[in-house]
Amino acid sequence: MLSFQGLVYDVLFFAALAVTAWALVDALLRPGAGYVAAGKLTKPGWAAILGLSLLVVLLMGPMSFLGLPAVIATIVYLVDVRPAVRGLSRGGSNW
Repeated sequence: MLSFQGLVYDVLFFAALAVTAWALVDALLRPGAGYVAAGKLTKPGWAAILGLSLLVVLLMGPMSFLGLPAVIATIVYLVDVRPAVRGLSRGGSNW
């Protein structure tokens, strides 16, 4: 029987894996010029960071020594970079 702690860890693992994969796919679908126009790291830079983050979460888990920075990088992309690039790619104002 699975313990409560094991169940919580499994939920965290699959949630971190799904969110990191979603962030990577989103980063790859956004136009590269939007990153530069928003004053963010380039598209290949974010793709590399998120790809490495996905690999770390998959192999080591989100609660490992390298897993926590990987999850933090994913959160930074989703709450800072994605809205800026998304606003520019749709032609909206970014303020």
